[in-house]
Amino acid sequence: MESETERVRRKTERRRKRAGATQVNRPKRRYAVATYVLMTKLSPEITKSLKAREAIGKQWKKTIEEKCPDVKWICHYALLGPYDFLDIYEAPNEEVAAKVSMLTLASGAVQAESWTALPYKRFLELVDEV
Repeated sequence: MESETERVRRKTERRRKRAGATQVNRPKRRYAVATYVLMTKLSPEITKSLKAREAIGKQWKKTIEEKCPDVKWICHYALLGPYDFLDIYEAPNEEVAAKVSMLTLASGAVQAESWTALPYKRFLELVDEV
């Protein structure tokens, strides 16, 4: 008696052949850009002048756009905790991500960390490979 898994596999192969597919095992999707999380803590001088914060933030973003044009911003959050801001962005590689952190430090942050983030689906694919 044929197992359910074997039956599904054979059915899938038949569909692919009818559709003209020549490759049974397609390569997994590779991501062209990486996702990063930027955690920023501002200097006490900047946090004291909250009214000037908007102008400083606009200048910071303009600088990043000029020096790192491949960066795509996903979201920006103000935080109540040990960090002041959390930004999620995409960049082509870790060198561009490091540059974003360095430019953030140069614009008055006392701490700026860019963390690599994996889409959850990709994380699960990696777990299966282990």
